Amino acid sequence: MMPMAITMGDASGVGPEIILRRYAAGDLDENVLIYGDAEVLRAGSELLDLSIELNIVEKGSEIILDRLNIIDLARLDKKQLTPGLMNKLSASAARDYVEKATLDSIDGIVSGVVTMPMNKEATQMSDPSFIGHTEYIAELCGTDNFSMMLTTKDVAVAHISTHVSLANAIRLVTRERVTSVIELTHETLARFIPSPRIAVCGLNPHAGENGLFGDEDSKIISLAIESIKSTGVEVSGPFPADTVFYQAIHNDRYDAIVCMYHDQGHGPMKLIGFESAVNVTIGLPIIRTSVDHGTAFDIAWQGKAFTSSLGHALDYAWKLAGR
Repeated sequence: MMPMAITMGDASGVGPEIILRRYAAGDLDENVLIYGDAEVLRAGSELLDLSIELNIVEKGSEIILDRLNIIDLARLDKKQLTPGLMNKLSASAARDYVEKATLDSIDGIVSGVVTMPMNKEATQMSDPSFIGHTEYIAELCGTDNFSMMLTTKDVAVAHISTHVSLANAIRLVTRERVTSVIELTHETLARFIPSPRIAVCGLNPHAGENGLFGDEDSKIISLAIESIKSTGVEVSGPFPADTVFYQAIHNDRYDAIVCMYHDQGHGPMKLIGFESAVNVTIGLPIIRTSVDHGTAFDIAWQGKAFTSSLGHALDYAWKLAGR
């Protein structure tokens, strides 16, 4: 099987540090290919007092299983490593790692892409149009029908919208969009769950309380659910968001929950799986997962960042790849 790509992330943050520490501890899958800067990884190894041998993989060459294999984009040098500081150069380089890894995944050179964190504000210094990893990768793939899904060992959560204002998120709750995200969630989980059980959250408190708190739940979400249910998908709702997570996790009633906006899903998932949650982009022609944390500039390169999230993201990527 082709190696799994891991993008290094913003060098000013915890991404490359986590890769190095996890590799040094023997906890990084051998069949991975890092997309980043070799000089940063060498400098970081010295900073962390680690002894790590790199293998620069070039076109036509193969990975060496007892080394840390890297596609070296040579965007940064040792002097440009600025731990904990917002850096326009390292942010721009991080975007280039993602671009190269994504294009290689589209071409079948790697099995998929696992991304380490970028900083949106820093990246926008060189690319004002940058919204986030998910949107950028979808654009590279030429895909406009996609969604973010967070997963833990207990439940998966897909989103109707993510990085938009709450006012705009409400407008994005359409019958077509709800239908699409339910379908994408089912298609993704059906790779390894025979008949995924999907719950759908309401938009309003108490899922509208029979129209007392808005009619979007009955006039939009319910109709989308019924249309999908008629195709044989096991989906139900809309349910009040304040109880559906309890039913899914403590009573094992659902494998996935479709949420209407970013914080409706992210809030509970950060609580139940801050270190174990995995970010998955569904609807792409490639596999893409990500750690579910940011660049953490405040603790970058201090040896404090937890490394387990990378392991979970890599495991889920391989799961989607069928390994």
